[in-house]
Amino acid sequence: MSAGWIILTVHLYILAVCITVRSSPPEDPVTCASSGKSNGSTNCTITNSYGAFPDRSTCRAGEVVFPTSEEEIISAVAAATKAGRKMKVATRYSHSIPKLVCPDGDDGLLISTKYLNRVIKVDNGSRTMVVQGGVTLRQVIEEGAKAGLVLPYTPYWWGLTMGGLMATGAHGSSLWGRGSSIHDYAESITMVTPSSAQDGYAKVRVINSSHPDFNATKVSLGVLGVVTQVTLKLEAMFKRSVTYSVRNDSNLGEEAAAFGKKHEFADITWYPSQRKAVYRIDDRVPLNTSGNGLFNFIPFRSTLSVGLAVIRSAEEEQESNKDSQGKCNGGWLVTKTLLTAAFGLSNNGVLFTGYPVIGYQNRLQSSGTCLDSPQDNWVTACPWDPKVKGEFFHQTTFSVGLTVVAGFIRDVQKLVDLDPEALCVTDLYNGILMRYVKASPAYLGKEEDAMDFDITYYRSKDPKTPRLHEEVLEEIEQMAMFKYGALPHWGKNRNVAFVGAIGKYKRAADFLSVKDAYDPSGLFSSQWTDSVLGLRDGLTVASDGCALEGLCICSEDSHCAPSKGYFCRPGRVYTDARVCSTRSAGYSSIIQTQGNGEGMRSH
Repeated sequence: MSAGWIILTVHLYILAVCITVRSSPPEDPVTCASSGKSNGSTNCTITNSYGAFPDRSTCRAGEVVFPTSEEEIISAVAAATKAGRKMKVATRYSHSIPKLVCPDGDDGLLISTKYLNRVIKVDNGSRTMVVQGGVTLRQVIEEGAKAGLVLPYTPYWWGLTMGGLMATGAHGSSLWGRGSSIHDYAESITMVTPSSAQDGYAKVRVINSSHPDFNATKVSLGVLGVVTQVTLKLEAMFKRSVTYSVRNDSNLGEEAAAFGKKHEFADITWYPSQRKAVYRIDDRVPLNTSGNGLFNFIPFRSTLSVGLAVIRSAEEEQESNKDSQGKCNGGWLVTKTLLTAAFGLSNNGVLFTGYPVIGYQNRLQSSGTCLDSPQDNWVTACPWDPKVKGEFFHQTTFSVGLTVVAGFIRDVQKLVDLDPEALCVTDLYNGILMRYVKASPAYLGKEEDAMDFDITYYRSKDPKTPRLHEEVLEEIEQMAMFKYGALPHWGKNRNVAFVGAIGKYKRAADFLSVKDAYDPSGLFSSQWTDSVLGLRDGLTVASDGCALEGLCICSEDSHCAPSKGYFCRPGRVYTDARVCSTRSAGYSSIIQTQGNGEGMRSH
């Protein structure tokens, strides 16, 4: 049986059982030599929910505290400030991929918001909700629904905390209203920052929408202080009607920008190697429209650990054998399975009987049931949980301005024409998710209306092992960031996506001014965040194999894997790119778009 058929069999089996099987949630991202809920722990390490950072470094800290109130946070920040101790905020599940949570050195303090998780107030009159910084998106959705209120647009994964998702600019998909970024629905933010001895070494700052620093604090990367409280603007409950429409991708470039303006909750899932795209036709309908639909996204459900192991083993076999056709077969079958099951939509909360699926906003906007069970049963897990053999991946996520997105899509299609099987590697992770993001007043928010491309793909457990069709994904990454001026998602990406990124934000200097005012000693900063913010070097390294994990853009063969046949070569469509490829040195592409003016931007 081929790896592709194994994948299909496993996914069908998972589909049959994941509706009812409950999952073990991920372990706490912080582990320590000694533990205690309120008194803290010492000699600690922190990772993310995937079990590894982009450079695979181990982030250490001297201590972690688990405050349950703002007063306890004030005490922790004050003590660390007085001692000149580095601090970072850790969240309940830690879903950011880059090292935003890593303090410098071994003596840093981690302040976990795990128990700062209360919904403080829901006000129907003003349609606002006040929450602590560690409250999850799921809690916001559930508590709002009880009062007949909802956030209009949210990320699709509900296991994010309010402080974390705001700090990284997390979003759903919409160009309507205030847009799809959660931070643009904040009315007020309360933050504890370092301060002088006269202030007791810590200061509580309440920053509302009329405050001059408000747009700096909405997307903070965690470098300003600890977000203890957020006031959110909600709307009255409404219903939506959802239909997925499968189309050929030949006109995707022309249709992409316009589609987001036609439908309020539109998104597109693109399968470039299959030459098709799935359009989400999703709009509000009158509240009295019949239907009680539910969205329980299949990849976010509980999954049998044994099934995850089989899928991962099949991927590893395909990589080892350079089995492109196996990846394509497997990707096609996974896509077919998800389409048949409407990606997890149901008309009545149990069964999918046909489109449209109509339901209340709180039941359709977000999901993540693999987090449900409090028991560590190891039988089932979230697919990416590192405690089982499951998914291990890179994620490249960036936003391309709507004015140039057609050119970017056409360039990707040219790469597919040159190597039709290359992007089958994304189909095993449900293709390329394309979401709409509106321009934001936040200093580190989106600069213009854009389309966000979320690309997930295989990552080897061995950082020195190249990936199948590595050069195509590297060229797409560099083409987006440098040719089309894309903005990175702050909570995702490999290191190279952040190279020069801060220079694309017009108000970056204003953000840095607020940072200096709130934390003049840089106690909430680190080498990593300073590098991302352009304050020091260190985003990339020049070492053997560094390009394989996105720790550099190759400039010589040793940055790839020459002993395994991967050498540093120019891109084929975006020839300024430098990628790790098995092509011979004399290869010359018949497609040259560099310099033709299509979608070009300066580096």
